Amino acid sequence: MDRFDRAGRPAAYGAALVMAPYTVIKVCWVVGAIAGLLPIGAGFSLAGWVVLNTTTIGMAGLGIGMALALVRPWGMRVKGPLVAFVAWVGSGFLVAMLPYVALDSLLGGGSGGNSGGSQEAGNQGASMPGWEAALIQTSFVGMGLGLVVALPAYGRRRWPDAFAGRVGDGRAGDPRRVLWAAGAGTVIGLVWLYWAIGGPAGIAHPAAREINWRLLNGVCGLWAVTAAAATWVIGRRRPARLSRWVPLTVGWLGTGSLFAWSGWRLAITLYLATARPSGATLPENLAVAALLHAGAVAAGAVMVSALVRTRKPAAGAATP
Repeated sequence: MDRFDRAGRPAAYGAALVMAPYTVIKVCWVVGAIAGLLPIGAGFSLAGWVVLNTTTIGMAGLGIGMALALVRPWGMRVKGPLVAFVAWVGSGFLVAMLPYVALDSLLGGGSGGNSGGSQEAGNQGASMPGWEAALIQTSFVGMGLGLVVALPAYGRRRWPDAFAGRVGDGRAGDPRRVLWAAGAGTVIGLVWLYWAIGGPAGIAHPAAREINWRLLNGVCGLWAVTAAAATWVIGRRRPARLSRWVPLTVGWLGTGSLFAWSGWRLAITLYLATARPSGATLPENLAVAALLHAGAVAAGAVMVSALVRTRKPAAGAATP
C-alpha cells in the first residue's frame, strides 16, 4: 500500500460514515411527515415533500456506495463509466457545497436555522433545530473532504495514464464543439455572477434575494467560468507545456458542478413553475432560470465529453 492508498482508504471510509446522519435525518423527515408527526416544508404538498426527500435519500445512499467503491476490492470491478459518472456528479455537488457552507458561515447567511444550512435543504423550506442543521452541514463537508482525498487515490489505481503528460500531448477536439460548450458555460456563469453581485435583469422578486441565494449563484458562476476555461485549454491544446492534470481536474469538477447543481435546480424550478405552491418563491424569473439550468446541464455534459476524448489511453490501460 503506497502513501496515496494510506490516505485514500480512511478518507473513503470516513466519507461513507459521515453521510450517515444526513440519511437518517431525511428518513425521519419522510416517515414523520407521512405519520403526521413532523411538519411538511413550506410550499410543498405531502406527496411533493416525500418525493423530494426520498430522492435525496437515494442520492445519499448512492454517495455512501460510491465512497465504499473507492476503497473496497469490488469497487475495481464496477464498470468504469458508472464509477466515473457517479463520481463526476457527486464531486460536482460537493465542490459547490463546500465553499458555499464556509462562506455562508462567515457571512452569517442565516441558513443554519433555515432548512439545514444548505441550499439543498433551503429549497425545501422546512425550519429545523440547530443540531440538525449542524449534522447536515457536517455530512456534506465531511463527504466532500473525504472524496477529495479518496477519488484521486482510486483514479490513480484504476486509470494511471488518464492524467499523465501535458496539454499539447492530447489530440485536439472539434473546435466548434469546444467553442460552443465553453461559450455557453461562460455566458451562464457570468449571468449567475451578475445575479450574485445584485444585477436586476432576469429577477422577478428582488426582495427574495437572500445571502444564501447570492452565495450559491456566485460559487456556481465561478465554477462555470472555470470549467469553460479548462475546456478551451484542453480542446485547443494551449498552453502546450501545461501539465494535463491541471485543466482536466479543474474541468472535471467545474463541469460536474454545472451538470449536478443545474439538474437539481432545474427540477425545483419546474416544480415551482407548474405547481405554483404558495409560500415558495425564487428571486429569478422562472422561465429565465429554467433556460439557464437546462443550458448548464447540456453544456456540462458536452464539456466533459470534450475533456475525456482529447487523449487516447495508453495501450492496455483501462478507460473510464
